[in-house]
Amino acid sequence: MMDSSARLNPAPDWLIEARDVEPGQWPGLAARFALGNGFLGWRAGPSLGGEGAEAGHFYVAGLFETPRGDNIGIGQDVPLLLHAGRPFLRLLVHGAPLPLRHGIALDMRAGLLREEVQAPGCRMAGLRFVSRAEKPVAVQRLRFEIGFLGEVSLEAGFDGLDPLLELLSEAPGRAVWQTASGKHLAIAGSLRLSLDGIALMGEEHGALGRAWRWQAVPGQVLEFERVLTFARDGEAAALPVDLAAVYAAHERAMAECWKASDVAIEGEAEAQGALRFALHHLIATADEDDPRVSIGARALTGDDYHGHVFWDTEIYLLPFYTWTWPEAARALLLYRHVTLPGARAKAAAIGCKGALYAWESTDTGFEATPERVVAPDGRVVEVLSGKQEQHISADVSYAVWHYWKVTGDDAFMREAGAEIMLETARFWASRAERGEDGRYHIRRVIGPDEYHEGIDDNAFTNLMARWNIRRAIELAEAWPDARAKTGLGGEELAAWAEVAEGLVTGRDPSSGLLEQFAGYFALEEIDLAAYEGHRMPMDVVLGRERVAVSRIVKQADVVALLALLPEEFTQEEIETNFAFYDFRCAHGSSLSRVMHGLVAARLGRVEKALEHFRLAAAVDLGAEIAKSAGGIHIATQGGLWQLAVLGFAGLSWREDGIALAPCLPEEWTGLRFALSWHGRQLIVSISDGQAELLLEEGTPMRCEIAGQSLEVRMGEAERVTFAIGNA
Repeated sequence: MMDSSARLNPAPDWLIEARDVEPGQWPGLAARFALGNGFLGWRAGPSLGGEGAEAGHFYVAGLFETPRGDNIGIGQDVPLLLHAGRPFLRLLVHGAPLPLRHGIALDMRAGLLREEVQAPGCRMAGLRFVSRAEKPVAVQRLRFEIGFLGEVSLEAGFDGLDPLLELLSEAPGRAVWQTASGKHLAIAGSLRLSLDGIALMGEEHGALGRAWRWQAVPGQVLEFERVLTFARDGEAAALPVDLAAVYAAHERAMAECWKASDVAIEGEAEAQGALRFALHHLIATADEDDPRVSIGARALTGDDYHGHVFWDTEIYLLPFYTWTWPEAARALLLYRHVTLPGARAKAAAIGCKGALYAWESTDTGFEATPERVVAPDGRVVEVLSGKQEQHISADVSYAVWHYWKVTGDDAFMREAGAEIMLETARFWASRAERGEDGRYHIRRVIGPDEYHEGIDDNAFTNLMARWNIRRAIELAEAWPDARAKTGLGGEELAAWAEVAEGLVTGRDPSSGLLEQFAGYFALEEIDLAAYEGHRMPMDVVLGRERVAVSRIVKQADVVALLALLPEEFTQEEIETNFAFYDFRCAHGSSLSRVMHGLVAARLGRVEKALEHFRLAAAVDLGAEIAKSAGGIHIATQGGLWQLAVLGFAGLSWREDGIALAPCLPEEWTGLRFALSWHGRQLIVSISDGQAELLLEEGTPMRCEIAGQSLEVRMGEAERVTFAIGNA
């Protein structure tokens, strides 16, 4: 089935590895090398005990609990994604542990974590995986080669469960835990150890543990196998009967995932590795079968943000899933429909109609944003994003609309998408206030740039809200059933149109500049170049108060608007606004670089876009491993795909097909990727001033490449030559 004695895979395009791991590196590496399938996440702690072993725990998607009392040290209750325990192994020789040297390698193509451990007189090789096909199942296999004489004991167990999980029942090989609110976690497990091919029985140590003792002699070979299955919500965890079949199904599922989503870069191995790393985590993060869960800001790889779901999912992740894995995109958007009652309740709580989505969401859809947090400088500060960062409702609708246009999934729109878009538009129409100037204003908000709070007429918020309302009006006029479902009358629709027409945009007609929010142009100008090289965020370097009255931008705000709604602006306006805000952005968020890179690529500023690509890739793959200790920055990984495919390849959709506007970096001699459009499967190849489009499956379709229009038929590759020009 699997060769657990195999050496670490040497294929650089598909391998991320770390050798001679130091104990302090495990928290960051555990996230970097994590495995997952959208239901289970398994951090890559060391198999054998010692420092760092506590890093290797599981998460189960959707397993949230809100503690009673202050759970984050500043006087409030916040729902948490629970630790679902960790498997461990303790090897003792003559009653003492051995000094160990660890090496790990992530085989991204196979979805396997390979491991080698060196110790005096002993070598271990192993692998583990969580099944892409049988999502409750996780498997670990190890092979020990013994080169010494002496008494040996090996203990395998399972610990590290979240304190909020209380043991409810246990029996050999099975245990069930329960939270105070009645949520359940069930785990079944099996353990096997053979010595030179002969099974050793050992002694039971708890429900999921066993211990063995024997007299070692040089040349002995031990083979260890652990299988775990997880269930939530009171379901029973059942062990698989045929492990070889489980692995074969996992292998097939991984191959299908990579066939549908791989991006191959020629000419720059580092960029190829970074993009495959991003794709590994994107594949490991989504569960196409469960509309009750979404993707948190750190996926299922770490504790930062407590597993909460943000706008990251819709804006940074959905494009990848929409274009390559529509089933996963659909499930993620259905989560927003499942949690629509929470969004309606939040809107009502502030006196508005419709649906205002939680800035931080868990399994319920109700607001989960902490009211206070400890800032990097140690001060406790009030968090206003849960109250004021309202653009998320437009972000969700943006993802719904684009999913529909790329997939043609009318059934989804009828069942869920239209209701989301109409209810969010209803929110914006009631949220906007008519001022004495006769225009409509959205006041007291926070845009993507979180350095500026309580602002009025944030350009990103207003234009996204206007876009949301206009698309909802189109839906209402074309889909009377959706209109009837939400009780939308003609008078209300007319009011929506008035709000959309009258919303303040912040656009200066003389310069073409968008004022990021009312009063932004009057703020203090601070030259960020003077602070180049500072590793701390600018609100720490200069203080929150000074940054708040300056033009320094935390992350892409107007630039994000240029990336998301390019059709709303002339080319000159995009160039003018990008030049103005790129200069003033401190990139204090991991989300920022990919948006700036995407706009730069579309403007033909390819080297600048490539610089943003590399800096974004370094967030989780750079030398500072500790940056990933709280989990992979999954939105950045989704953004890297966008920068490569929507940016350098210039992919976009039309009503009757797709369009490509390639502009590759000089270092990239070729780019090849798969995509899905309206049920069709396509392969795009770009190199040396030539683009080729192959329709592998589906009916004929229109395509525009570098301004040239053509029809593509199944099995017939269409090639277009275009001028190469890097700005």
